[in-house]
Amino acid sequence: MNMADLTQEHFTKLVTALVDDRLCELLGDPDLGLPLDETVRARLKESLASSERLTGDEVAEQLGLSW
Repeated sequence: MNMADLTQEHFTKLVTALVDDRLCELLGDPDLGLPLDETVRARLKESLASSERLTGDEVAEQLGLSW
């Protein structure tokens, strides 16, 4: 496909996808794919099994952060 044949919508989607891909490369999770420590794995399982949830505001308050 020739770039000149792209509609503005298709061009915008293409550029957006390219920028998204590049940002993921630059800012991606450096720990992705690494094994979890057994302690962390156990805490994560416990957390996911719990029905208790906190809002972002509650977490920020607990950490002394303000939006």
